[in-house]
Amino acid sequence: MVANNQTTNTLSLSDYGIKNATVNYQLSPEELHNITIEKGQGVEASSGALAIKTGEFTGRSPQDRFIVKDEVTEDEIWWGNINIPFESEKFDKLYKKVTDYLSEKEVFVRDAYACADPAYRLNIRVINEYPWSNMFAHNMFLRPTEKELENFEEEWLVVNAPGFMADPEVDGTRQHNFAILNFSKKIALIGGTGYTGEIKKGIFSALNFILPVDKNTLPMHCSANVGKEGDTAIFFGLSGTGKTTLSADPDRKLIGDDEHGWTKENKVFNFEGGCYAKVINLSKENEPDIYKAIKPGAILENVILNDKGDVDFDDVSITQNTRVSYPIYHINNIQQPSIADKPKNIFFLTADAFGVLPPISKLTPGQAAYHFISGYTAKVAGTEAGIDEPQPSFSACFGAPFMPLHPTRYAEMLSAKMKENGVNVWLVNTGWTGGPYGTGSRMKIKYTRAMITAALEGKLENASFVQHDIFGLEMPEECPNVPKEVLNPKKTWSDGEAYDKKAETLASFFKDNFKKFEAYANEEILAGGPIK
Repeated sequence: MVANNQTTNTLSLSDYGIKNATVNYQLSPEELHNITIEKGQGVEASSGALAIKTGEFTGRSPQDRFIVKDEVTEDEIWWGNINIPFESEKFDKLYKKVTDYLSEKEVFVRDAYACADPAYRLNIRVINEYPWSNMFAHNMFLRPTEKELENFEEEWLVVNAPGFMADPEVDGTRQHNFAILNFSKKIALIGGTGYTGEIKKGIFSALNFILPVDKNTLPMHCSANVGKEGDTAIFFGLSGTGKTTLSADPDRKLIGDDEHGWTKENKVFNFEGGCYAKVINLSKENEPDIYKAIKPGAILENVILNDKGDVDFDDVSITQNTRVSYPIYHINNIQQPSIADKPKNIFFLTADAFGVLPPISKLTPGQAAYHFISGYTAKVAGTEAGIDEPQPSFSACFGAPFMPLHPTRYAEMLSAKMKENGVNVWLVNTGWTGGPYGTGSRMKIKYTRAMITAALEGKLENASFVQHDIFGLEMPEECPNVPKEVLNPKKTWSDGEAYDKKAETLASFFKDNFKKFEAYANEEILAGGPIK
């Protein structure tokens, strides 16, 4: 059952406080797939992928994410409702309870690493209670060779026990689930939740502290690809804005779909070894690369299967956040290794449900910093209880839940790199046109792809631009393979006055959100906001 010629019990976990466990070390995806089914924890879909349910939690729980406050973190972390402090003493006690819980049990252990650039590599040991969680770690982290495993020494430890429930009154958590980072002990401790995304985002959050503070490298919540001429493009965006979809381009090699670093040597590298894509409303026509990646070795989360094992991608009865994880080699057109030169173009993706923002606009450095710090998208009716109209959603740096430092530190790094390298920055609205959600329609993906392609190929360099009356954004008046009337959002509305009113409403949301950053922002950034 165990890869690398190791028997089940050769690896001791007693140094971690886990005693007399039955250890399954470095099992193959096939073995973990089969064990999951044998244990009744998953089923095989008709595609050959493993389908599992994550239980009570089908997404991250941001209010239950903590960072241990000690001499390493006290003066560096941006403490608040995103980075919630946790006491060292309480961490030690909770860690012991979790390791006692895992003692005597069958566990699954994997050695892996993050960061494709060898100069920034972070070795990780992952200890999982469930086989499918360990398979997720295989898919999402980078996979050492047999030779690299011989002398493997982990720098960070991930302990993942979904079945362990904390006692909030005793343990200092908010409720029974938790995800805690301890930077002094280099441990990510996760319990009470089966949602696998907590595993990858734990390490991502750690790197978002380590890389800027120790390595002068910008961590980014983005996807990235590279063209035939070596031109790199980066796509920032929150969940549901098209980050994974738009970076999977048959004419460009995928570097990665979610987490990257931009080094002081001006290289871009992937943190991960896989992709974790949303599959809500997935279709072979619109997202062929993701669709084809769902095969043996992939894990489907919280989807509904029919009697034949076929997935109904439109069924959101468990959650809107249906997902698939797969190793990056399930995509045919990938950059190997996952490293490329500095970006030539950066795209900020937003799904504007107000139907106000242009489908594409070119940003000044000040606007780029402003929109990066804002990190805007919108929630639409029906996605959460109580939401019956579009709601603005701001997440600083397009990934606030994973950013331990103050957002302006990341924004200043990005701004400096953009200026130094003359990068083009574009704001792309993949959301609504012709009216807000419920009245207008979602921007056609073929138009969005055409606009991004035009930007990448330099075909917008000589286009004439017109300024947006309220946001001050520069909108191209023409773009190959896109109808002219689509490019100016106001012209897609039947009522121009209603458009202006809605645009002013959205602008006021931007201004209100930015108030908490004003004291940290310079004049150039402040001037990058709405002009009305």
